[in-house]
Amino acid sequence: MDYSPKYKEHIEYTFAAFCKIVLRNAAISAYRDIGKQRKHEISLDYLMEEQYYNPSTTDSYFDEPIKLTQPTEFTVCGEIIVIEDEQLAEVFSSLPKLRQEVLVLYFFFRYTDKKIGEVYGRSRTTVNYWKLAALKQLRKEWERLEHEERKTDTF
Repeated sequence: MDYSPKYKEHIEYTFAAFCKIVLRNAAISAYRDIGKQRKHEISLDYLMEEQYYNPSTTDSYFDEPIKLTQPTEFTVCGEIIVIEDEQLAEVFSSLPKLRQEVLVLYFFFRYTDKKIGEVYGRSRTTVNYWKLAALKQLRKEWERLEHEERKTDTF
């Protein structure tokens, strides 16, 4: 189909106008994003004026002696479970006995929820709830310990 030169020129101008609008809106969005970012950033020059901090760091891998901790032993379901990580042992010991047993049966002995339910006389869904609640409590305690550790490490 043949278009008239006047119609072709109209299409070109319309497309040019569309491109200008798109570029203008993209620039506005970019400037808005940069402005939001600047609200949350602090200039290093400002930090240096307030209080002098050396803007460099050194690695101190071998400055502190390596902590040799004794593994912690738990007796769960008649079996001795050894946990070498001190933080994990502390978090695991904060769980009630039932939740400890459910986690050990599930993760160490590979019992299914149904089989654990048979041991305790409960349904599979109840055991699944116990397991998820224990994991949630573990995660919450772990994060609490990490937060406390970060607090003590900051100056």
